Amino acid sequence: MKHRIPEHEGENAMSTEHRVKPYGDTMNDGRVQVSFTLPVPDSDRAVEAAREIMLSMGLADPLIAWHEALDEGFTFFVAYGSHEKGIDYSKIKVQTVDVHVMSMEETDAMIRERFGRKIKVIGASTGTDAHTVGIDAIMNMKGYAGHFGLERYDMIETLNLGSQVPNEEFIREAIAFDADVMLVSQTVTQKDVHIQNVTELVELLEAESVRERFLLILGGPRVTHELAKELGCDAGFGLGKYADDVASYFVTELDKRRRAERNSTPT
Repeated sequence: MKHRIPEHEGENAMSTEHRVKPYGDTMNDGRVQVSFTLPVPDSDRAVEAAREIMLSMGLADPLIAWHEALDEGFTFFVAYGSHEKGIDYSKIKVQTVDVHVMSMEETDAMIRERFGRKIKVIGASTGTDAHTVGIDAIMNMKGYAGHFGLERYDMIETLNLGSQVPNEEFIREAIAFDADVMLVSQTVTQKDVHIQNVTELVELLEAESVRERFLLILGGPRVTHELAKELGCDAGFGLGKYADDVASYFVTELDKRRRAERNSTPT
């Protein structure tokens, strides 16, 4: 059940040393909902084990709201607890892609004016990742959630390689396509396989001395801009980002690099 936060309460929460706590039923009650599975049979003992897990997480007044057997020896729990400490919101720092998000029409107009040609974008779900939902949401013409994909842009030429594309093949196709931008989608993240895969891609690009030839963008449900930069990419986009976010970034960044190169060239 959702609760509306009164405007005056929200203002007070931010003005009191920027200290924030989860909001459940009343302001600053710290109530949170968690769900998890324990590898034990469903029983009273399992419920008590779940309560102990909640306490070990630092959550006070644990309440097990629901539990059921998933299979023999496995129990699923939905629980509530209170996070009493809170955090200082003023100390939160996060790396983000800081760019003005343009409409499709604005992006096309900027490409025409600044480049005079189409920007070429190649994308793939690389490695063993068989999921195309992410790369399709960005590249396919229909896009996702009312945001048109890159295929619909007049001044962007795309090549979607689909899923399970080996990194070596992705690089070969990017060179053959003469791409400006490489989009990498990573949906499967178990055991941090997405980190291993992108690390390998960047290392291969550097080994082939073509890393600087492309703008490399990473996307996926567990991707942040900070993680993407750490892995050697130029930018990262996670949940809640669409084709217009990605297009606005790479067109702006490519233009910035174009102008920097022009200014550094001796006359």
